[in-house]
Amino acid sequence: MTNKTHYPLIRTLYLYFFALVGLILITIGGVRFVDMALKAFIFTKAEERERLISTAPPMVPVKIKELNKEDSEKTYCISGDEKVLFEDWLARYKEWKNREEKIDPVTARRHREASLNLAMILVGLPLYLYHWRIIRKETKNKPLH
Repeated sequence: MTNKTHYPLIRTLYLYFFALVGLILITIGGVRFVDMALKAFIFTKAEERERLISTAPPMVPVKIKELNKEDSEKTYCISGDEKVLFEDWLARYKEWKNREEKIDPVTARRHREASLNLAMILVGLPLYLYHWRIIRKETKNKPLH
């Protein structure tokens, strides 16, 4: 007596679907890594614009009017509270400027993308390998018609 194991169609579809999902994740992660490498080593000017764009500095706490020529020669007095606010803003601005100078936005974005790409590969590879191994094991035992 032969031992035939018959698996329902839905199980077969499930296995092939998740093997395909794993393969897609591996492919997308790999393609994005290749894209990052090309931009980093060959097309180095592709990200220059991003280096110029940075976050906005803290806003000045005092409402500033548009100055005319006559206004530029006048002196303005600010209250003690406004002076404290302005000094606080100046301290925050200097702190922002120091942090901004230390950060390369392109490198930061590359690190975020590398993390995502690696996550796709680390999830996709076991997903694909597990389901594909089950498919191979089942098709090896299945007689050809």
